[in-house]
Amino acid sequence: MKLGTLDINRMYFIGIGGIGMSALARYFREQGVMVSGYDRVETALTRQLEQEGIFIHYEEDIGQIDRQADCVVFTPAIPPDHAELLYYRHHGYPVFKRSEILGMICQPMTTIAVAGTHGKTTTTTLIAHILRSCGRSSYTFLGGISVNYQSNYWKGEEPLVVVEADEYDRSFLQLEPYIAVITAMDPDHLDVYGTGEAMQDAYVQFAKQIKPGGCLIYHKGLPRTAEWVSLRSYNYHLSDTTADVYASDIRIEKGCYRFHVHAQGVLIADLELHTGGSYNIENALAAIAVARELGVETSQIKQAINSFLGVKRRFEYILRRDDVVLIDDYAHHPAELKALLSSVRELYPDRRLHVAFQPHLYSRTRDLAKDFAESLDLADEVWLLPIYPARELPIVGVSSESIAKYMQRAEVRCMDKQALISIIRQKRPTLLVIVGAGDIDQLIPAIVEIYQTTSHAA
Repeated sequence: MKLGTLDINRMYFIGIGGIGMSALARYFREQGVMVSGYDRVETALTRQLEQEGIFIHYEEDIGQIDRQADCVVFTPAIPPDHAELLYYRHHGYPVFKRSEILGMICQPMTTIAVAGTHGKTTTTTLIAHILRSCGRSSYTFLGGISVNYQSNYWKGEEPLVVVEADEYDRSFLQLEPYIAVITAMDPDHLDVYGTGEAMQDAYVQFAKQIKPGGCLIYHKGLPRTAEWVSLRSYNYHLSDTTADVYASDIRIEKGCYRFHVHAQGVLIADLELHTGGSYNIENALAAIAVARELGVETSQIKQAINSFLGVKRRFEYILRRDDVVLIDDYAHHPAELKALLSSVRELYPDRRLHVAFQPHLYSRTRDLAKDFAESLDLADEVWLLPIYPARELPIVGVSSESIAKYMQRAEVRCMDKQALISIIRQKRPTLLVIVGAGDIDQLIPAIVEIYQTTSHAA
């Protein structure tokens, strides 16, 4: 296949098991390219890729790489001294970041790009689901696994692409969208940006890269909006009636949200959203604004929202019984965590809330420890696992205790995974939230097994 100036028959991915990398791998495999790659650990996702015909190895070993690759892709999570990456660079192979390849794919198509420090995965998936439900066949690259389709990628039949726009490493500046969505601009990735203002600069630049004739859809109340007044734009808000798109008459019925949507003077009545978290109503508002911009009929929008089942690890119900509610979530920023726990409180006000949280990245924990503590204090009891390092080396003096020492309300203890399983077996909470962007979700099968026997209230 042709990609930019490259003729690609064989492609190698370093870090192929990442959620964004795996979507790209699936795209090229579907295009007839021979795809292979490396990842540090075997996961359910890498096993799925292998079942789809992609060869993957799990040792940093240049003896197993594809020396005939026409193109090499790596994720920023890969360290610069990685042996395979160094080999390809030193031997003159075309080597690209994931974001660069994604930008090349999207360039000739009408691109809908969703950015934001939280909410972007669910919003992207909602948009793609609405389009798919009404027969608009878009290429789709997600930062999570859609529950409806059990994938983070699907093929389109028209030159239309829906993509999650990642702000890490300024990746989203590789995109020139026709429709851009910005859900939030809370300070994050300060290891890259240095300051929250510098991160906002990148978002402003992202908005200014919208193609002529396109539009921006953004959450009402974001900072720096005066800098994109020249753009055609719409805003949305959960309840602000001065927003272009907002919700009203929000109520909880049988574990789902029912609400009305007011979209630029048009009423869409009695929508149902079957994924938890009132913040997901706002994500739905953003998706509805995009769908209307693309000409999707109101009845089709309503039907699609009602049939949306969410994204894995985004307020995902693992168990939902009278005796226990177990929720798994990917939240790894204080704002996400606060929204998650507030929504759990809203849905289950009479239960004692237990939270097992695995902080993600030493730098994020260092920079936002007080904010994490404030969010976690919404729980009754908190169990903190050691920090998941991902791409980072340890930082002296930074640990889960950095969060615990600022907590004032909830009971809090730091522990390892084995101790966590033991305390869950002992207490068997009736409301338990497992949360974090690392590998805490790998404990879910063991936790579910605990609840296979008769549980009791903590």
